[in-house]
This record gives sequence, structure tokens and C-alpha cells, in this order.
Amino acid sequence: MNITKSLRKEDVDRQWYIIDATDKVLGRLSTEVANTLRGKNKPTYTPHVDTGDHVIIINAKNVKVTGNKAKDKMYYKHTGYIGNLKSINFEKLNAERPEEILRKSIKGMLPKNKLGRAMFKKLHIYSDENHVHSAQKPVAKEI
Repeated sequence: MNITKSLRKEDVDRQWYIIDATDKVLGRLSTEVANTLRGKNKPTYTPHVDTGDHVIIINAKNVKVTGNKAKDKMYYKHTGYIGNLKSINFEKLNAERPEEILRKSIKGMLPKNKLGRAMFKKLHIYSDENHVHSAQKPVAKEI
């Protein structure tokens, strides 16, 4: 008789990973980070428990996109007022708020519920090399 082990939130062993986004393709980087945040890269993955690890992304301003997406890819937000749909392309958003590009991409790959919001809180993005999580002794993760 085989018994499936279901992990409890008290038994989760969390790691801290640091990823350098320099010259990484946006979508491929985002899927790896989303899987790490969910815990899908662990043998103890349990769908209804947040088994993921903390992820620190540095050099977010150096992330790449393929083809003409730098000019053509648009990001939209609505202010809530009639006719106030704001749009900005990848190049401008990367110049102004490079962390937001990765944040939107990764958030879209996580579950849309309480569990997904808890997983998203373990993501820390910085546009340059400097971060404040050196006390957690993050392990470098290559993608």
C-alpha cells in the first residue's frame, strides 16, 4: 500500500535564492521564479500548502525580451475612472520602473487566491545589485 505524504505548513523548509536577471529572457526567467515560489521544484510539493522558497532578483533593469517586444509589448492599467486606461510600452517601463515588469510577469503565473498572494510576498526584486537580504545568506541560483 502506497501512502502519499502531504506536507503541513509547519514542516516546510524554506531557502533563500538570489537570481541575477542580467541578459535573461523575461518569460523563461519568470517561469523558473514562479515555480520556485510555488515549490514545484521540490519533491515535497503539495498543491494546497505554500511550500515555496524566497527569491531575490537583482539587476531587473537588464532583463531582455526577444524580437520586437521591447517596442511592441504594452502594459495596461486602469485608474477606475471612465476613459482612464493608461498604457506604457516595455522600453519606457523598463526605464522608469524595471521591477514592475518582472513583478507583473511572475504574479500572472501564480494562483489567483490567498495562497498565490502568500507566495508572491516571498518575491523580492531590485533593479540593481544592491539588496538588503544579505543576513538571510541567499544561495545563488543559475537559470
